[in-house]
Amino acid sequence: MLSLDAKILIADDMPTIRDLVKTQLKAMGYKNIIEAADGEQALNLLIQHDNTGSKIGMVISDWNMPKMTGLEFLKQVRASEQWLNLPFILLTSESERDQVTEAILAGVSQYIVKPFAGKAFEEKVKQGWQKHNK
Repeated sequence: MLSLDAKILIADDMPTIRDLVKTQLKAMGYKNIIEAADGEQALNLLIQHDNTGSKIGMVISDWNMPKMTGLEFLKQVRASEQWLNLPFILLTSESERDQVTEAILAGVSQYIVKPFAGKAFEEKVKQGWQKHNK
């Protein structure tokens, strides 16, 4: 399982959703949580932390955000060799089969549909980590 000291990046344009995700992660024992208001800011934070040797251990990103969507952010992440195995979870209200398929083809680790229950969220986080760390 992901170390409780690992840095987790939450990207969502809605502060209330970021707070909800942060609350869920803290209930799971995670303390090191970084927030971004859109995909562009999240990508910059990912690069910044990578450059300082303070790597981010997981990304939880909303799909629909300004500047850069979660899917675009995911594609940028997967295009980089150093982040091929970074657990990346898309959090969205979209549950259309075509969108889920597109996210899977882009390399998403897990997919959480809003609204979500705490236990389901915890399971998806665990599964997202396990996909890259067997």
